[in-house]
Amino acid sequence: MAYLNASKGKAREGRQTAAVANAAAATAAAAAGATPTKAEYDALLADVNALRTKLNALLAAMRTSGQLAP
Repeated sequence: MAYLNASKGKAREGRQTAAVANAAAATAAAAAGATPTKAEYDALLADVNALRTKLNALLAAMRTSGQLAP
């Protein structure tokens, strides 16, 4: 188990992940009726894609700093 390896732990000690900016405010709102409109769906899809991009950036930064396995 890599996390029990003392030398690997010392190599990561004190290292920080590069900053990743916070996700922007959501643009989607609650659907106006029982069935969402195309615009409402597109807004939700844009928010999900933006969060996916942020999560991938955070994971990449953690891998680069050695806090997450490649």
